[in-house]
Amino acid sequence: MSKCCSNLKSSDVETPTEIPASIDPTAYVYKNEVGLSQLNLIVDTIHCPSCIRLIEGNLNKMDGIETARVNLSTKRLYVLWDETKTSANAIVRKLDGLDFPPTPYNPALMSSASEQEDKALLKAMGVAGFAAANVMLLSVAVWSGVDDMGPATRDLLHWVSGLIALPTVAYSGQPFFRSAIAALKTRSLNMDVPISLAVLLAVGMSVAETLQSAQHAYFDASVMLLFFLLIGRYLDRRMRSKAQSAAQNLLSLRAIAATIIRDDGTHASLPVEAVKPGMKVAIAVGEKIPVDGTVINGKTEIDSSLITGESLPQKVSVGSAVFAGTLNISTPIEVEVTAQDDQTLLSEIVKLMETAEQGRAKYVRLADRAAQIYAPVVHILSALTFVAWWALGDGGWHLALMNAIAVLIITCPCALGLAVPTVQVVASGLLLRRGILVKAADGLERLADADVVVFDKTGTLTKGQPVLTNKDILSSDDLALAASLALSSKHPLSKALVAATDTSAIVRLGQVHEEPGQGLECYLNDNRVRIGNRSWCGIGGDDDGMDEDAVSELWLSDSSGKKVRFTFEDQLKDDARSAVDYAQEHLKSVEILSGDREKAVKKAAALLSIEKWTAGANPKDKITYLDTLSDQHHKVLMVGDGLNDAPALASAFVSASPATASDISQTTADFIFQGNKLKPIVEAITIAQKARDLIFQNFGLAIVYNVIAVPLAMSGYVTPLIASIAMSASSIVVTLNALRLRLSEKGVS
Repeated sequence: MSKCCSNLKSSDVETPTEIPASIDPTAYVYKNEVGLSQLNLIVDTIHCPSCIRLIEGNLNKMDGIETARVNLSTKRLYVLWDETKTSANAIVRKLDGLDFPPTPYNPALMSSASEQEDKALLKAMGVAGFAAANVMLLSVAVWSGVDDMGPATRDLLHWVSGLIALPTVAYSGQPFFRSAIAALKTRSLNMDVPISLAVLLAVGMSVAETLQSAQHAYFDASVMLLFFLLIGRYLDRRMRSKAQSAAQNLLSLRAIAATIIRDDGTHASLPVEAVKPGMKVAIAVGEKIPVDGTVINGKTEIDSSLITGESLPQKVSVGSAVFAGTLNISTPIEVEVTAQDDQTLLSEIVKLMETAEQGRAKYVRLADRAAQIYAPVVHILSALTFVAWWALGDGGWHLALMNAIAVLIITCPCALGLAVPTVQVVASGLLLRRGILVKAADGLERLADADVVVFDKTGTLTKGQPVLTNKDILSSDDLALAASLALSSKHPLSKALVAATDTSAIVRLGQVHEEPGQGLECYLNDNRVRIGNRSWCGIGGDDDGMDEDAVSELWLSDSSGKKVRFTFEDQLKDDARSAVDYAQEHLKSVEILSGDREKAVKKAAALLSIEKWTAGANPKDKITYLDTLSDQHHKVLMVGDGLNDAPALASAFVSASPATASDISQTTADFIFQGNKLKPIVEAITIAQKARDLIFQNFGLAIVYNVIAVPLAMSGYVTPLIASIAMSASSIVVTLNALRLRLSEKGVS
């Protein structure tokens, strides 16, 4: 398990536990493996695709910036740059100049900041709601007495409405006004510019009408407009917070403090940030393990479902590796720390997930490009609506302006901007809870499009551990003798032999000699006993009647002529058949591409009912084979674990690797799945395909909304109040549709 994210480089600077009052971004800068600087920031004031375009566009123009990416759902800004050309302070100053003040990313304080923003929105919404109710009562009085009410009474009610509406708009409209002003300062437009313009026009027109003692004023429309917009924004924030990165939430599962064992045996409590490698930690029953480390005292069971995805408790003893965030459920243990807090497996999993979520997949880029054209188009449409109704209609400039305001409000790009990110974040979080790490930004999209899956055999379809297969025909004395000899070797077949033998029958023998590549030898009462390959043990030809290429084998022989054969085979994973059956049902083809012996691959293929298989393939052969499939217009999912699979994983259309794989294979793969089963592959394919369907549905919903809503608004069938309700509803519907993916958690098995 410790390999899972071992390719990631640790930072040169420890993550601070508190954000200083005066932000010093240099304290949050990390170096990656090629020397570029990385910085993660939170920008709380972003809320639409135009904000993303403004931030990314300006930062990417700075000298030395390699990448600047904003995640709308998590409000995270990731910057990768050459610090010799641009400083961290310059980046922060640029953001301040854009009126997007950043704060350093700190999981411990993010929820507090989010809660404060939620409270501010709730206060603004409460004020707007209270004012809307009172202004609406006054408006109803005006409407009901339109024929009998005198001008003086009507003007009084209009002025009272104005006295309520004007301060309400000034206070409750701040979330929109501040954002609009920030955009205008940088000579750009975002979705809050037309919203603010619409609210101010409605209020301004109402004041003008009241001053002229006109029959109608629209204070009720402006306040109700704000009320519904604030409701939509608050609900959108709440739903997006539920869809936020599960990886980010993982950090809240870690322990806050660790119980350190001092040299004199006494205990002391330290924050996990202060715990260093080499320290000893005591972990009581029921406590979360606060660090990555190695057990040095005690035996217990831990709930490692967070890390491995396995629901059953895992037994650990002296020498076993344990990981931060898992739960000690049996007996107290002592652990020696092997990694500091920001280098634990839990932290590295978070980094992997953030890398995937921060990326720009093709669907995201498509949505971004569509959202970019929003600002100029909506203002043009609104202006055309005003001109057309003023010139051609008979309602005068009042009606023309009201229709133009409705167009400004209803043509919102939020539904389009949220179409992809919400689905992507929900899907990534769902996969993480199932023990699957998404490394590539567009991994989900490519996995959903895959039509052929190619499995490596050893360690992927099989357990990668030989098992003694002829134990039933062996005598207990021969088995005990062979295992006693094998105990002195670390060879996989020797380990399998020891594992298959009752430990009480095994005796550690002295003076055991190991001949590299041959076997083991010792003398028992002048009787030379050997265990190893055929030639080493003096076995000739096929006198056992079996083909030596069919299985792996060890032989036991002694001076008296004893000859005992032990056969071993690599067993298929328990769920290999069900995983292959699923892939054969949902994809065009399932194949095996292995470097193993032909008969071993043929047998595995037969057991799994796989018709297409290739054996004895070296790394170059695997790449050539995948290229051939690609030339035939197939999109290949390659699943492999070995060092020899790394080139094929890189060459495939999309790739996955188990957490037990070699480091280079994990580095290359788009997905890493935990545990010793293939079920995660099935789940990943299922979730990726459902995510793709939801993205297309969201695109469709956003397009249909605009195709219907905009012409209605331009035709005068939509009031500003109805427009605000429709705009908020469109964003909420898209987000709710993305959250439907969570319902699949019960459906995928």
